[in-house]
Amino acid sequence: MTVRLLTNIGRLWTGVELISNAAIVMHDGIIAWVGPAADLPQSIPGVIDHIVDAQIDNAGGALVTPGLIDAHTHPVYAGNRFAEISARTDGASQSDIVAAGGGVSSTVTVTRGTDPWTLCNDVRDRLRHWLLWGTTTVEAKTGYHLTRDGELADVRLLRSLEEEPGMPRLHVTFFAAHAVPPEYFGRPRDYVQAVGSWLGDAAQAGADGVDVYCDNRQFTTEDARWLLSLGRAAGLRTRLHACSKPRHGAVRMAAELQCDSVDLLHETDEQDLLALAKSNIPVVACPTASLNERRTPPVRTLLDHGVPVALGTDHNPAHSGTTMMSLVVCMAVGLYGISVHEALRAATVGGAQALGAVDRGLIAPGKIADVVQWDADHEGAFAWAYGLKAMRVWRGGEAIR
Repeated sequence: MTVRLLTNIGRLWTGVELISNAAIVMHDGIIAWVGPAADLPQSIPGVIDHIVDAQIDNAGGALVTPGLIDAHTHPVYAGNRFAEISARTDGASQSDIVAAGGGVSSTVTVTRGTDPWTLCNDVRDRLRHWLLWGTTTVEAKTGYHLTRDGELADVRLLRSLEEEPGMPRLHVTFFAAHAVPPEYFGRPRDYVQAVGSWLGDAAQAGADGVDVYCDNRQFTTEDARWLLSLGRAAGLRTRLHACSKPRHGAVRMAAELQCDSVDLLHETDEQDLLALAKSNIPVVACPTASLNERRTPPVRTLLDHGVPVALGTDHNPAHSGTTMMSLVVCMAVGLYGISVHEALRAATVGGAQALGAVDRGLIAPGKIADVVQWDADHEGAFAWAYGLKAMRVWRGGEAIR
């Protein structure tokens, strides 16, 4: 593979520090060297005999960062729920929407009725937008088939798309415990038992993790504990939608189980915060969900307690259509009272921690060469642009755009 030199970087945010007038050397999809351009070596043993032989990309004085990481998405679905969203803005309650045929079950019905080819094309188009907007790794959940064969097919679909050109890297999460499907109405325990029996198959199909929506209306803390324990035994990373209303100990249960992430944490108390700080479990915050729920998680407090924080778009058909993590960074600064650097860290290093992806999220020797050049010369633009544009994206050292 050609050695690529990215030079004339005005400001480089590595995930740890800022370097002015920087350069990056990429080789075989890995960062080989990074630092001030004035310190660029003439040769790198085992990489290149003379740096003048490298393929040169000129950043034109722009800002460069690691590829962003979206740590919470639901991209595998068909159809839309625009009418439901409109009704919600007119004051319709969730029970009104469900009574009118909306809610998760409506997406399940449409997704089940969509042929695999069409569904695959829809998901492919969504994932492509993530990469073009500077997100090089996406956590992607299943959860809108809610049958064994449908959920496993969704895992395989995501794994196959990841291999196509122009796709981001994927962390595939098996999310059959998203809701109780219509055919199990009145029998939630039977469905929990069924999902538990699918987890080994999910791991074999290529899933990286398992998630449970821990809510009294869907799955209890006891359900989540059982399913996550089974998932871990099958080799899956454990995640938890801990947005239960009313709260019933989901966060402390996740801390006790040493889950790999706690997501959509809308409400906490001091015991929750202490449990998270002691366990060092990453919390995934989604500003779009905060706006929709009109509740803001205590991100500032979490960071002050030393809790790792990641960010996600929460892309899903009911509440959030964005695939722009640069917008999420901007929203996090405004909603959560954190700095641009803290938000960027959550969208890179924090995301890598939440996904257990130690090979990315930083621009450092030995890390994957996922790199983004932005339409700005300073990271402060993230808090100004409301969706900063990615000018060029390198995935594994290969230019995507």
